[in-house]
Amino acid sequence: MMARRSILAGLAAMIGMGAKQTNAKEESAFPPVPKWRPSFDQPLNRIIDRMNYYANGTRDFAVLRHGTCVVLESGLNDAAARTAALQVIDRIFNAHPDMNPTPMDDGNVLVSYNHPAANVVLSDIAKAHWAEVEANHLDGLATSEVLITPLGPNKFDDFGKQALLGRSYFFMDAQAPEVALIHRHE
Repeated sequence: MMARRSILAGLAAMIGMGAKQTNAKEESAFPPVPKWRPSFDQPLNRIIDRMNYYANGTRDFAVLRHGTCVVLESGLNDAAARTAALQVIDRIFNAHPDMNPTPMDDGNVLVSYNHPAANVVLSDIAKAHWAEVEANHLDGLATSEVLITPLGPNKFDDFGKQALLGRSYFFMDAQAPEVALIHRHE
């Protein structure tokens, strides 16, 4: 009887019946996230200042704990604004955050996504922590992710490394979403 069970178990493993355990582990890692969690934060007051500048002072936005900003519809009360911001973060996170980094006229990098949210990478903060950025930027890629750049697959210049830093802050905010404040335009 014991030999028969071993043979059946071996056959099941050969034809892939044992694959459910592996798939369950892979599914529990969805959505994929990067390993890099920057050890330094950026000052939220400066991020708010820059986002307000980029929006020409015309938009309300929510700011999450690690600096991700969600542009809001005008006129939402605080509760509705928080709910809307968290819904945007969830939609981006669960659809995998495709990023669109843009160099800004003030030397910073704005990393936007496929919904109204963005991360500002303050160039002076990135430069002050450049050793960490340089050493960890590839850990800013999500599991099994390949990004094609002009330099080749997963090859990044300084601009690309800053973009990965900004997106790492997004992932930190998405994994533990917490609206720090709502900025109202004047």
